Amino acid sequence: MNKIHFYKYQGTGNDFVIMDNRDGQYDWLTDEQVNELCDRRFGIGADGLMLLNKSEDYDFAMKYYNADGREGTMCGNGGRCLAAFAHKMGVGDGNLYFIAVDGEHQATMDGNNWVNLKMQDVDDVEHGPLYYYLNTGSPHFVKFVEDVQAVDVFNEGRGIRYNDRFAAAGTNVNFVQKFESGIFVRTYERGVEDETYSCGTGVTAAALTFAGTETKEYTVPVQTLGGQLEVRFTKTGERTFENIWLCGPATLVFEGEISK
Repeated sequence: MNKIHFYKYQGTGNDFVIMDNRDGQYDWLTDEQVNELCDRRFGIGADGLMLLNKSEDYDFAMKYYNADGREGTMCGNGGRCLAAFAHKMGVGDGNLYFIAVDGEHQATMDGNNWVNLKMQDVDDVEHGPLYYYLNTGSPHFVKFVEDVQAVDVFNEGRGIRYNDRFAAAGTNVNFVQKFESGIFVRTYERGVEDETYSCGTGVTAAALTFAGTETKEYTVPVQTLGGQLEVRFTKTGERTFENIWLCGPATLVFEGEISK
């Protein structure tokens, strides 16, 4: 049996198991073991698992696994939580540069529990009659609705995620309601295969599609089931966006040891 020293973090209810793997001591973890650790009844319980890995060119490297045990695409809230963890571990000076599966990212700390994460530029948004489809580090289907609380996110989201177009690779599905100057977002996440309390790349995708027609800087407040986030960005063209920042809390819940 191998002992794992882990940390549990959450960002607006999107929760993650994190391990400090800068010495490679957890390289033996299998997909099956990751799935077991993320299980909410038989493991620690989380939407995903992340390894803080060493990098020669950056402050650290991010490795992210979905709760199903498979390595995932970019996770925005995960990136914020891993940056907060790296900061706790004494990495960097509060201004962090790291590499993830979708490329380079910058993160800045505002105190110990608020993280601003720079996302990748978006240069294409598919706009259908009732939806948007775009990639913000992970693929996202965005649908605006009148009453987001009334949506059956699990069944409607699952129906879209497994339809003929998306079944093979999967997509995340976001239901969005406009309110005051911002939006309320609920997300069905592939890899978790359920609704999560928050999804960083989904919130980012929804905020971009909420922007007006003007090419300018936007700040969009976002409500999720797990709390509030903010997305700041510059719209540079009809379907192009840059200088995108996902901002919000990232909090240590507890740490412990488990044997695998």
